Amino acid sequence: MRGTAVLERAERQQLRWRTQRMERAQPGQRPDPSLPAGTDRLPQIKHIVVLMMENHSFDNYLGTLGRGEGFPRDPGGQPDAENPDSHGRAVRAYHLRSTTQHPGVPCQSWRAAHAQFAEGKLTGFVTATEAASPAADKSVPMGYWTAADLPFYHGLASTFPVADHWFSSCLGPTFPNRRFLLAGTAHGLMDDLPVNLLDYPPAGTILDKLTKYGRSWVNYRPDGGDQSQFRHYLHYRRRRSQHHLRALGRPFQRTRSGIKRDLQFTAGLYPLGFARYMLHIRSLDDFFADADSGQLPDFCIVDPDFSEYSEENPQDIRKGESFAAEVIHRVMHGKAWADTLLIWTYDENGGYYDHVAPPPAEPPDDVQGRSLVAHPSWLRTLIKPVFPGYVKHAQDLVCEPNQYDNYGFRVPAVIISPYARPECVLSEVFDHTSVLKLVEEKWNLPALTRRDAAAAAPLAALDLESPPAFLEPPELPAPSLAWGSW
Repeated sequence: MRGTAVLERAERQQLRWRTQRMERAQPGQRPDPSLPAGTDRLPQIKHIVVLMMENHSFDNYLGTLGRGEGFPRDPGGQPDAENPDSHGRAVRAYHLRSTTQHPGVPCQSWRAAHAQFAEGKLTGFVTATEAASPAADKSVPMGYWTAADLPFYHGLASTFPVADHWFSSCLGPTFPNRRFLLAGTAHGLMDDLPVNLLDYPPAGTILDKLTKYGRSWVNYRPDGGDQSQFRHYLHYRRRRSQHHLRALGRPFQRTRSGIKRDLQFTAGLYPLGFARYMLHIRSLDDFFADADSGQLPDFCIVDPDFSEYSEENPQDIRKGESFAAEVIHRVMHGKAWADTLLIWTYDENGGYYDHVAPPPAEPPDDVQGRSLVAHPSWLRTLIKPVFPGYVKHAQDLVCEPNQYDNYGFRVPAVIISPYARPECVLSEVFDHTSVLKLVEEKWNLPALTRRDAAAAAPLAALDLESPPAFLEPPELPAPSLAWGSW
């Protein structure tokens, strides 16, 4: 207990150093200005859980669900969607034969996402794949899966409220989008290179706010073996500092999956520090125990093993589904279920096709996209003479425009709670900052950026005035693979 108290003091001291800057950056008032910040305005919900998986669009997973705005259909009832290849030939949407994805395609870099968007025409999915991987199967981004492949996900989205206009936060890859989940801004990040993860947003993160107002939070993640928390921290720091040096000079495609393995958890996308790591980063075994016993924190993020269970290519999507099913099952059957809200969603589309054009978005701040490796900087000046290939690969990932004034592509999103409204489809525009808005609405916190100030919280998915419709957890279809069965 004494060690924990020391760490808590260290965390609060670190937070005090940032407070003045954070307060100057606040873009808006508290949801209820008459109440102090930190006031609980949604007492029926005590625990908010975010399960964010990797790299699939709404159409790619739920386009054939039959609820919400799925694929348009042709006269025969088949998905009516196509994209031209580089020769102008149409490539139609089709059911992928295997749940094991193709390695390296489709691509979700900043450059590829903007090419797919094609100024709102959504005609660049096939050609972006051809440009990124000329030897790969160009039709992959037009592929989709059905309830036969993902029975648990389709059962989940058929039972609980599905948000059919939940967009990723920017037209870019994993790291910028997960940064929006933490802080309402990517703060200029355009790629997934760890060297660019050294900055901190002026208003801080939602984790800072929770700490400041005495609310508990945890980022649960795979822990990689039976070691002490301190050893896990040393391992995390070593991998984070060494990865970029190991990656220099290698083709980016060969290091791509390793980047996320080295990151290990979402909260590390902004500098974390020793005290915060020791207090708030816990293992998946801890999550399952906390869910079972009803000891979940006020807010938590649950991360998959990014190398095997996140659903990024070339993984078998059934393994990620089995992980997500286990997380959701343990929450629904745990002792805290009666007052828990869980959001299942994806960080971005992974390059897979979606037919709904993402709309313009409120820019979070005045920070434009940049890369220390791809754009002129002290770092590029140092490494380009020695590692020109690495600089070129970094430059291949980014392009103009470098602003955050448009949402990224639609992703699956389901709101899971005893208070969820049956037969509910939410068609309001949401993005990952809607999670921040939910937290801010609950604890009366001011917005972090202009983006989350303008966001909508998915509260229409809940009926907080009536007895909870799902207090008895519903029976959902089993996933294609049972958790831990391989």
